[in-house]
Amino acid sequence: MNNAPGQHYRKGITLIEAVQKFGDEATAEAWFVERRWPNGIRCPKCDSDAISHRKGRRQTPQYHCNGCQANFTVKTDTIMHNSKLPLSKWALAFYLYSTNLKGVSSMKLHRDLGITQKSAWHLVHRIREVWNDETAKMAGPVEVDETYMGGKERNKHVSQKLKVGGSVAGKTAVVGLVDRTEHKAHAQVVTRTNSETLQGFIHDHVHPEADVYTDEAKAYRSLSGFWHACVNHGEGQYVDGMAHTNGIESFWSMLKRSYVGTYHKMSPKHLNKYLAEFSGRYNIRRQDTQDQLAEAVAHMVGRRLSYRELIADNGLASGARS
Repeated sequence: MNNAPGQHYRKGITLIEAVQKFGDEATAEAWFVERRWPNGIRCPKCDSDAISHRKGRRQTPQYHCNGCQANFTVKTDTIMHNSKLPLSKWALAFYLYSTNLKGVSSMKLHRDLGITQKSAWHLVHRIREVWNDETAKMAGPVEVDETYMGGKERNKHVSQKLKVGGSVAGKTAVVGLVDRTEHKAHAQVVTRTNSETLQGFIHDHVHPEADVYTDEAKAYRSLSGFWHACVNHGEGQYVDGMAHTNGIESFWSMLKRSYVGTYHKMSPKHLNKYLAEFSGRYNIRRQDTQDQLAEAVAHMVGRRLSYRELIADNGLASGARS
C-alpha cells in the first residue's frame, strides 16, 4: 500500500508475540546471548571462547571462563550489570522503549513490569545510555534549529514562578540537527544560543561539504565553511525551494508531545539523556522491530550506569523524576 501511514513497510512485533518471545527467563536469556555473542559465547574479560556453563541458584545462569577463571553472565559489562531484574523484564522493557515513539514513563513501566518505580526509573535511564552515541559528522543536506524545553510560567505555582520576562524564562536551550539523506538526528543541551555556540555545534557535527539549512536567527547569519540557506519564519516563510527546517521541526514536535503526554517533566539534569533517547529512536525508526532490538542490545555492551552515578550532581539543575 503506497498510501499507508507511517513506516508501513516495517515489520513489527505485536505485544502478544513479545510476551511469548520474552515471557520466561530461559527464552529471554537465549535471546540476549544470541544477540550479544552471535558467533558463540566469549569471556568479556579476556575474550576467550573456552567457556563452561555453571548451574547455580542465581536468577541468571552463570558462565565460567576456563582461561582467566572469570565468572560472568550475559549482563556482565553491560547496562544490565549488577541488575537484579529478570532478563525477561529487561527484554520487554527494550521492546516497549523501541516501539513507543513518545517513550514510556517510569510509572508505566513500574505497573507494566511489576517492579518498583525506583527500579523502573533506573532501568529507563540505563536504556537511554544505549542510544548515547557520538555520531559521525553528517553529510547532509542538514537542517539545524534550536528550541527550549520546560514548563510554561503561567502554569507554574506562584512559589515556582521566576518573575522574569520572556517566553523562554526558566527553560533549557537545546540545539539539534537532522540529516535529510541519512534520516539521522542529533540534539544536545546548550548553555547559550549565541553564534559561537550554535555555529560551533554545526562545525562539530556537520561535514564541511554539507548543505546547511536554518531559520533566520541571527546566530546563523555569519555561518562560514558551509553552503548555507535559510527561511524567514518571522515573515511567514517556511519553504523556499530546498530551504526549510521541516525535518528538525518534526523532531521537536515529537519530543514536546512526549514531554506533555508521557513524561510531563524532563529535568535539566537529565535532559541530555532524553535527547539521546529520542535521537536514537529517530535514527532506527525505519528498521524492523527485531532489528531495532538487536541494535539496542549490541550497543549495551561496555556501558554501565549505577544508581549512584545517576543521581550524582552533573552541574545541571536537578528536577523531579519523570
